[in-house]
Amino acid sequence: MKVVLASKNKHKLEEISKITQQFDMELVLQSELGVDIDVEENGSSFEENSLIKAKAVMEATGLPALADDSGIAVDALNGEPGIYSARYGFDDTLDDWGRLQLLLKNTEHVPDGERQAQFVCVITMVTPDGKTIQARGEIHGELLRAPVGENGFGYDPIFYYPPMGKSTAEMTPDEKNQVSHRANALKVFYEKLKEAGYADK
Repeated sequence: MKVVLASKNKHKLEEISKITQQFDMELVLQSELGVDIDVEENGSSFEENSLIKAKAVMEATGLPALADDSGIAVDALNGEPGIYSARYGFDDTLDDWGRLQLLLKNTEHVPDGERQAQFVCVITMVTPDGKTIQARGEIHGELLRAPVGENGFGYDPIFYYPPMGKSTAEMTPDEKNQVSHRANALKVFYEKLKEAGYADK
């Protein structure tokens, strides 16, 4: 099944494709189909924003569209940056590294032992015939005080995963695809796909 990924992020395409190819789904970026739309993510949850993006790209392409809305939620910051992870600080001059540094600065006061955080991912697929399939995945860990690791992207270098004893940026792609929030969401998503008749049981 050919599905459009409602994203311009090639890192996301790589991560998601490694998992979706296992259940015979061919993912293409919206830009590969000549679609260049900026969807206003004005929802109040990962679920709402994921649905908004998937629906807009499905309507623009006429193909099933898959959207991923994800971010990091820090307990000591009452769940921030959360749905604003990619826009944290609301400063257009900040890139991924700048947002990471801002999060470290804003959590300097948080003592060790109270730096719990989680990555959250919600995957939504909307089809032209009106079906919506949605799944949520999380990974729980702790916020480091300095970046560690060269892999991954976004906040990976400062997210420590205790069961593996390393940051998500120190994990190999295969390791990350076993435990990440995105992998966990896609596992649930695959089961829902099968229930809906879009994948072999």
